[in-house]
Amino acid sequence: MASAVTQQHGDGEDPATVAALRTGDEAAFAAVTERHRRPLQLHCYRMLGSFEESEDVVQETLLRAWRRRHTFEGRSTVRAWLYRIATNACLDVLNRRNRRARLAPAPGGAVTAVVPWLQPYPDDLLEPATPDDAGPDAMVVAKETIELAFMAAIQHLPPRQRAVLILRDVLGWPANETAALLDMSVAAVKSALQRARRTLRASLPGHRTEWSRSETGAQADDRVLLQRFVEATERYDMDALAGMLREDAVQTMPPHPERFDGREAIIAMWSSAIVGPDAWGDWRAVATGANLQPAVANYFRAPGADTFRASNLDVLRFEDGLIAEIMTFEARLFPAFGLPRSL
Repeated sequence: MASAVTQQHGDGEDPATVAALRTGDEAAFAAVTERHRRPLQLHCYRMLGSFEESEDVVQETLLRAWRRRHTFEGRSTVRAWLYRIATNACLDVLNRRNRRARLAPAPGGAVTAVVPWLQPYPDDLLEPATPDDAGPDAMVVAKETIELAFMAAIQHLPPRQRAVLILRDVLGWPANETAALLDMSVAAVKSALQRARRTLRASLPGHRTEWSRSETGAQADDRVLLQRFVEATERYDMDALAGMLREDAVQTMPPHPERFDGREAIIAMWSSAIVGPDAWGDWRAVATGANLQPAVANYFRAPGADTFRASNLDVLRFEDGLIAEIMTFEARLFPAFGLPRSL
């Protein structure tokens, strides 16, 4: 699994940075820590599965860091120090909420993770803040470590196994530093990682490695397919939409338990909302991106209304030019994606 964030640990921090953190000057503290906010939020998102909770916990992380600034002595980097605080803040949340994903059978003998609290992550927040961010602190996200199927699967792991897997396999931390962060022995870290990997193999499809298509050509193909999907939706062209779905396509709707298995079930559900006697009204679709996957923000205008209102966000996964999976989310996160609530 590709490393998502370049880590620097062992050399410690330079004295000027240590002084800036410890002086009590809020502006100096912010100048040092704010550049880590986006990677920290992504880390919290992987731990928690919820975009909204990740926003809250990264803010809590920076508050904890400010209160404990006098404890930072520079033996590790600021990045490693903040990741330690963030990971423990996430574990605190997970221990308090005491909720676990469950595994559910799917057609063909597959097993899927059901995660009611799962939320999408805006692509805009996965990009470096500026083109100059290509240095060692740049956030480089590997697609296979952020896709929604991976996010759902890791939510099934117990909290500490999840932390070990993310630190070791996603962020590339050495075993000894992972052990130090989590107050575990190196042997316990290695054992937890083995168990976590076994669980992932059971809850991710066998062809999982084929999903990571970061090549420019594949991304361009997905954009073309996404535009076709938008146009077919706005034309209410059910034949075209059916032609874009794999026969074994799946649609889920976190946090709701509904699951539609197969092209026929999905089209029947769409038809009732788009073209049937109980159709909601007129539809508009806006292309966007979530979790490095193509996505569509859907709006509908009820009969007699003047405004298109936000309805839902569909995050798509393509395989071989067809839609293999759709995760449909509520419209409450539209502002996080820079999307208006109405058109």
